Amino acid sequence: MVSVHTSPLAQPGTGDAGGMNVYVLEVARQLARQGTAVDLFTRTTSASLADLVEVEPGIVVRHVAAGPYEGLSKEDLPGQLCAFAAGMMRVAAHAPSGYYDLVHSHYWLSGQVGWLAADRWGVPLVHTMHTMARVKNLHLADGDEPEPRGREIGEAQVVDAADRLVANTEREASELVELYGADPDRVAVAEPGVDLTTFRPGSRVEARAALGLPSEAVLLLFVGRIQPLKGPDVLVRAAAELVRRDPSLRERLVVGILGGASGSGVRNPMGLPELAERRGIGTALRVVPPVDRETLAQWYRAADVVAVPSHSESFGLVAVEAQACGTPVVAANVGGLPTAVGDAGVLVDGHDTASWASALGSVLCDPELASGLSRRAVEHAQGFGWARTAEKLQGVYREALARRKDVSIHDAERLEDIPRAVIP
Repeated sequence: MVSVHTSPLAQPGTGDAGGMNVYVLEVARQLARQGTAVDLFTRTTSASLADLVEVEPGIVVRHVAAGPYEGLSKEDLPGQLCAFAAGMMRVAAHAPSGYYDLVHSHYWLSGQVGWLAADRWGVPLVHTMHTMARVKNLHLADGDEPEPRGREIGEAQVVDAADRLVANTEREASELVELYGADPDRVAVAEPGVDLTTFRPGSRVEARAALGLPSEAVLLLFVGRIQPLKGPDVLVRAAAELVRRDPSLRERLVVGILGGASGSGVRNPMGLPELAERRGIGTALRVVPPVDRETLAQWYRAADVVAVPSHSESFGLVAVEAQACGTPVVAANVGGLPTAVGDAGVLVDGHDTASWASALGSVLCDPELASGLSRRAVEHAQGFGWARTAEKLQGVYREALARRKDVSIHDAERLEDIPRAVIP
């Protein structure tokens, strides 16, 4: 597997690390447990990182030097793809011939490198986009910057080069066909999953006590990278509108923003504290840095509602994680969120403040509705285990091997043994 721009070992919610990090690492774990060994290639971002890290039996992370360890944004990385590819080639040169059976790249930067590696090694390329420039540019948030033309071109090249494309949802599969001209026969759907052992229902009172939150608080929670694309400002504005409608909320309201600045949010800080002050809820806002997975689960359990107001989202892991903890979710009706949320949450069309306040208020003011959503949320999340995702990917890998012109049926059947997948 190849993940150039962000390490699967990085803390989600920091820098460019997010749902894709979780996806790559969790899928690798399940693939290894199902008999497919995985080498994960990613860029070295610190001198303290070892060249090779064994995560667990069957999974190694290989750190490749490509540019300065620190200070490079995702936008700077196209200039480092040759260096990264060269590092991958050096690793493969020391391995036995035919060591890698298949390359699975994640995000377009990795797709460019994976394309070269797959061609050099004579193996299939499977690619997962995770996000797409043409989709994001159709749904820009106010003040956000459009994705550059160079990225669109690079994505289109990877779509044409890949033997198989993996979409997170049926909607994303359609976007690959409609916006990038992908061959429908080469597109497969494998929904992401959720760690159901970490994210599970629990006591709201106990979770709040563990986090130092008032037991009687009304907690609205946002989890994600702080950038316009993710829409944390939508929640702040809606929370202020709720207080305007019901001033009794003021003393109990807590608006939790859990995450770190990313992308355009680093270059142009969103100023959420200032926005909250202007809207009269400055004392209610709590901005919390990214936390480990167990603590994140406690935040989900502590919340009355988790809001996912993204302007574009290929799936929406936050929504499923929250639902697995039994917390009602109010999400934007965009991208993969309708699939992630299903009928176990509330979907909001657009990002109008009044509409979001009404949607949040409907859950807060109706205990019966909230209870029903909580119950359905847990049931819904059970259908998104990572083992299921990995099983679908195994099927995609077999098809990619079987359909490649220079691969015989005998070679395709090697996947029944222990193949080694490279995920850039």
